[in-house]
Amino acid sequence: MATIAVLVWLLVDTSVLHLGYVGGPVTMAAAVFACQRIARIVQLPRAVRSFWRRLEHASICLLVGAVVALFRANNNTGLSPYVGVPLLAGVLLLLAAFLLLPGPKRTPVAWIRGVLDTATVAVASGLIFWYVVLDLAPEGTSMVARTAAAVVGMGGMLLLVVIGKAAARPQTMVDPAALRVLAVAPLAAIAGNMLLIAGGDWSRLALSVLAIPMVGVSLCVGAHLQRRALTGGERPQGAALSHRSLLNLLPFLAVTATAGLVVSVSAQEMTGRQRTLIIGAVLIAGLVVARQLLSLRENTLALKGIRRQQAELERLALSDSLTGLPNRARFGVALAERIGAHQAAGALLIDVDDFKMINDTLGPAAGDQLLFQVAQRLRDRCGAGEMPARLGGDEFAVLLPVDDPEAAEEAAGRVLLAFADPFRVGDQTLLLHSSAGIALAGTGETADEVLRNADIAMYAAKESGKASWVRFEPRMRQDMVNHARLASELQNGIIRGELRLLYQPVFDLVTGRLHGAEALVRWQHPSRGFVSPGEFIPVAERSGLIVPLGAWVLREACTQLSRWRQAHPNAIEAVNVNVAVRQLREAGFVDEVAAVLSDTGLMPNNLILEVTESSVVDGWQVRETLQALHEMGVRLALDDFGTGQSSLSLLRAFPVDVLKLDKSFVDGIADGEDRGRVAVAAAVAQLAEHLQLKAVAEGIESEEQVDRLRQMGYRYGQGFFMAKPLPADECGALMAADPVRARAA
Repeated sequence: MATIAVLVWLLVDTSVLHLGYVGGPVTMAAAVFACQRIARIVQLPRAVRSFWRRLEHASICLLVGAVVALFRANNNTGLSPYVGVPLLAGVLLLLAAFLLLPGPKRTPVAWIRGVLDTATVAVASGLIFWYVVLDLAPEGTSMVARTAAAVVGMGGMLLLVVIGKAAARPQTMVDPAALRVLAVAPLAAIAGNMLLIAGGDWSRLALSVLAIPMVGVSLCVGAHLQRRALTGGERPQGAALSHRSLLNLLPFLAVTATAGLVVSVSAQEMTGRQRTLIIGAVLIAGLVVARQLLSLRENTLALKGIRRQQAELERLALSDSLTGLPNRARFGVALAERIGAHQAAGALLIDVDDFKMINDTLGPAAGDQLLFQVAQRLRDRCGAGEMPARLGGDEFAVLLPVDDPEAAEEAAGRVLLAFADPFRVGDQTLLLHSSAGIALAGTGETADEVLRNADIAMYAAKESGKASWVRFEPRMRQDMVNHARLASELQNGIIRGELRLLYQPVFDLVTGRLHGAEALVRWQHPSRGFVSPGEFIPVAERSGLIVPLGAWVLREACTQLSRWRQAHPNAIEAVNVNVAVRQLREAGFVDEVAAVLSDTGLMPNNLILEVTESSVVDGWQVRETLQALHEMGVRLALDDFGTGQSSLSLLRAFPVDVLKLDKSFVDGIADGEDRGRVAVAAAVAQLAEHLQLKAVAEGIESEEQVDRLRQMGYRYGQGFFMAKPLPADECGALMAADPVRARAA
């Protein structure tokens, strides 16, 4: 508004000079305020804040010069040293600000090239201003006023070169658009000081009152562009290339201007030969400039091609080839940038539940198609500022621009609605579920720590039953540390022999004789004491230690059965060993079982492997392993039957020999109050009878339960009422008695 007022003053009435000079202090005061606001934004990097702080100091110097010019309002030729000194100080501070602006590391050749360009422009501008000062200035203009104007004008030329180089960098911390707007300042200094010496009365007055306001406007607009870039999107990698040619033209323009000056001077008081020699030299210089301009154009085109290839390579390196979403590297960079800028940031980590089973069943091609559809739905569900990404496999993430837990939970619920509708893959319709973890960036946390926290929360969601989300809490990290520590101690415990087996007897409910025994692992820690299986078995499963642990249990149980069969004529025929799904996925598990049976001298029918219902439906590899074990002659028991994915189709597809009714259906069966529980228990007994399977009831704790189960048709059972898990020697003592009755035990 102040600048517009000055323009109106120039066009209407210039009789009162002080009115025209008022615009300078007003605009420069606004520039000081604008630079100060930008320098105080903590989200900006420290180097950028320092840059705008230096511009604030330069603006203060220019403000001082504008105030002095207001008090000395005149239309004299040249520049008063009282005005020139603060203006020159402001120009020097602007030079320092741009020279100290950090950027990509430059090679020695690049430094030499920059020095040569600057020297070319400096020499040319010095010659031009020297000629203007000596020959074009009106008579009566003091040498001090001429020199002050020339020095400030030369400083503007150098500042223009420095700003151009800063704006043309392929990567600059300050917004390039703001840097280009700031180029108005040196242009105003150059034009203004030229006209102060050689211009007419009106043009000299116009630049005297407009030069400083134009500089103030450029600083305010530059600060506005920097603030807008803080909240805006990313700048394309090649954005600076289109402005590089102007910078590279500056030395050639300087040579051309100097050549024109030489021609102008040579037209005066010279012989024909001298003029011919000067013109020939200028012509040669012109040809060299033209040749260099052609090379410059070729180099610029080649550089643009390289930049395009670089941008494409970066895009490929930072995006997922299957889904087109940003990959783990790009997600980590974006999260780190928000955290580094002190902006609200959080991560939502999403894992597709049971994707491996779907991928194994339908094939990798169908799995890829499914992941692509998941990515598209996540992209559609994300709101403003949220960035979906694929971290790898069936693991996705969403960058959340929030720091409020309720807002993060609302975003998680909205994003996970992407899984609400079934997915169509070929001729299959699939309903997917996902588990998610939410983590918000705390004070001092890095992007890696936020992702790790989200991962911990996601696993907590899986453990709580899947198809849900959990927000990270600090105690979860301690739980994870305890888990890792316990896993390490368990590994050492396996090596040092701290584990031992107890045997839960299985009785014939009709005859009361000992029929079998289930091997149960126990851990006696040297310092912790007894560690519950409910505590270390999940740790073993998550850490992968369940494989060596299960191998030890299998060999130890088979070895003990071999000892019993050698020592007792009434020894049990088979021992039950629990097997985890992780073991069944191992390619050599069938060979391992065969080797253990061979080493211990047992037959395949001497071993009963107990598996859970969730293991059976894990995938084709597990099914093939179970089928191979069944064909070998090893009997298979379906443990905890009735609590998982029980179905008739499962029993038809699974080569099962034994059904073990879960304890939850045995509790309360004697009083008959829970009709549903009684009905399930009776149905399982009838199902086993019709399919010619052995039915075993678990968790029997009273004689009434034994009688009720016997009435339902159950032949075998185990539980604390008949016998608790026993050490090997005590279990062997039961075999020595003939017969051993369930009630007596």
